[in-house]
Amino acid sequence: MTVDDLNAPLGQQPPKRRSRLPATVPWVIAGLLVVFFGVFAVWAVMGDNPFGGEPMVVVPADIHAGPAKGADAQKAASAGSGTVDRYDGPPGVKVEAAPSPSNTKTVTIIDGKTGQRQEIAVPAPATDAAAAPAAATPAEQKLTEMTPQGPIPRIAADGTRPAEAFARPVKQLAGKPDAPRIAIVVTGLGISASATADAIGKLPGAVTLGFMPYASNAAALVARARDAGHEILLQIPMEPFDYPDNDPGPQTLLTSLAPQQNIERLYWLLSRFQGYVGITNAMGARFTASEQSFTPVLQEAAKRGLIFVDDGSSPRSLAGRIAGADNLPFAKADVVLDSVPSPGEIDRALTRLETAARERSVAVGVASALPVAIDHIAAWAEAAESRGLLLVPITAVAVKAKAS
Repeated sequence: MTVDDLNAPLGQQPPKRRSRLPATVPWVIAGLLVVFFGVFAVWAVMGDNPFGGEPMVVVPADIHAGPAKGADAQKAASAGSGTVDRYDGPPGVKVEAAPSPSNTKTVTIIDGKTGQRQEIAVPAPATDAAAAPAAATPAEQKLTEMTPQGPIPRIAADGTRPAEAFARPVKQLAGKPDAPRIAIVVTGLGISASATADAIGKLPGAVTLGFMPYASNAAALVARARDAGHEILLQIPMEPFDYPDNDPGPQTLLTSLAPQQNIERLYWLLSRFQGYVGITNAMGARFTASEQSFTPVLQEAAKRGLIFVDDGSSPRSLAGRIAGADNLPFAKADVVLDSVPSPGEIDRALTRLETAARERSVAVGVASALPVAIDHIAAWAEAAESRGLLLVPITAVAVKAKAS
């Protein structure tokens, strides 16, 4: 410190200048960033990457290996969408499934860097013939009409009705042409695999089976049931009084919809599978009590050569009256066999059904596909003939109701 510094007044020193970067430095940095992103963009556009942006799975693969065996072969063969689960060898390859003969599947191995391809054959997966529905016969094709919703029943050009074409013959009791007739319908099939298998396997062919429209393999299940001798009904979900708290399922027919909207829903439901003789309600206490909503549906059923079966669950149903006005073959359950699903109550309900048949010559019973109901109906059916009763399919008791 100098003497002048000591004598200088405080606060009078000239401010010290801060060092500043040259004005050109920010521009240089900005320029470098522009060049960097420009080079990146050009590389992204012009780079030779045949799989740029394409989803890839990098797996080890042995390009020189032979066909896969055992579980690995099944994994490879099952990758029909183009990805093999496991394949031993160098990384950096993408494996695709290519068309192949029926007994093998060709796997195309593509090198992710060079794009080089190599094809290797692996065993094709076995097909489950039982799960695939049989192709429609010419007789069935003439009873089908294509719609935007799918194939639905129709009356054939020669006048054949689906209810007649898919009906099962009635086997008369020897020496008893006037034996009381009983038709039993078991509903709710196609949802539980075990219940459906039990119904098809345990119940005699004369018992009619009602299928819900929602099973993914409904067509195959219906084909099995028909092969076992059963007539089939399609259950149509209809609006109950406590809808939507109690919802029968997708495409339910509703009183709040216009008639044409319900018909479009009906077409979707009718197209789920084929081979049925008619339709029946699934729930529907509110819908079947609405003449305005219910009438177009039953008119459509009559137009398509089907029958309608009222499951007897609602005393307010107008099915009989509407069916009579439209000349629609109709049947209504006299007894709900499992309204109380206990062994004793089901047996008593079957006794009431038998009594009704003896009094009126014809009676109809309906039950859901509960194991206890299936078992007791099967046991009752074995002894029905010995008691002079004739168990018949539903078409044998469906009549054209008189208009009232």
